[in-house]
Amino acid sequence: MTAAPGSEVNHDEHAMRRALELGEAVRGTTSPNPWVGCVIDAPSGTFEGATQPPGGPHAEAVALAAAGSKARGATLYTTLEPCCHHGRTPPCTEAIVAAGVARVVVAVSDPDPSVSGRGIAALREAGIEVELGMAAASVSESLAPYLKHRMTGRPLVVLKLAASLDGRIAAPDGSSKWITGGEAREDVQRLRAVCDAIVVGAGTVRADDPALTVRKDPMGGRQPLRVVLGRVPPGARVHPAVELSGDPGAVLDQLGSMGVLQVMVEGGAKVAHEFHMAGLVDRYVFYMAPMLLGGDDSVPMFAGRGAHTLDAAWRGRLVSVKILGADLRVEVSGSEPDGGRREWEAA
Repeated sequence: MTAAPGSEVNHDEHAMRRALELGEAVRGTTSPNPWVGCVIDAPSGTFEGATQPPGGPHAEAVALAAAGSKARGATLYTTLEPCCHHGRTPPCTEAIVAAGVARVVVAVSDPDPSVSGRGIAALREAGIEVELGMAAASVSESLAPYLKHRMTGRPLVVLKLAASLDGRIAAPDGSSKWITGGEAREDVQRLRAVCDAIVVGAGTVRADDPALTVRKDPMGGRQPLRVVLGRVPPGARVHPAVELSGDPGAVLDQLGSMGVLQVMVEGGAKVAHEFHMAGLVDRYVFYMAPMLLGGDDSVPMFAGRGAHTLDAAWRGRLVSVKILGADLRVEVSGSEPDGGRREWEAA
């Protein structure tokens, strides 16, 4: 029976979407390694794998171990170009070749200088058919923190703010607990769980004494690194924390050198303003409560001078809008002509 036109492409896309799901399922447990998913489609069955925590096998190795001898002649789908160098684990390219895989479908190439196309070249030199680009946009979005870090040395920055509808993050007396409700706060916990570090200013620590932890089932049991810009008061709940100083760019350089792939900036208004005005925020996540403080004496989202004209204002694109209980979650990204995907997202 002849396959219907496009059926192989549809099958490839379905398999890659499954590999993407597998990678997303371990997000928050693999850093500083990428959260990769892999599917092996063999005549005798389908075998799956995802990257294990640092020091453990990569997604391709997990799937190959599950397939065993059944991987011979199979098609392997992986969200990221297989590694071709010895690190904590052996090269995945060698394992793929040794297993007798006939075809490899890769979503995106790996910009890491130790790979950067050499993994694909090694597979092709071994006589394996390699295709690149299946579901690349979706996978690039998933792996954006890793791709940015490997291309720039800096983590992806998410700025999170909880505010009233009139854009205020605290009342005139400084009180801010709780502007949003329980469902929004639970969502913040999920966002923290996939970040490697949380950044706040020392003023926020003094005013709110936050713990900055993932309070329910952190992924892989891992808590994000707690980073305070300035000195941490003795006895603060944020201890132990890393104290950093300097401009936001220097802070990101230092965090990137520590292997931080994604950082969440949680405030306050001065820190949010500094990162925003420096053009260092990749994603904005606003939790908006149906509340009005109704005056100009409460604390705004950003503390400092803003754009002088509308033409100079920062404009982004809406990524998603969700209702969470009584609140609204609005995610915004850049407004580049290609729809907001930067060069490092499309690698």
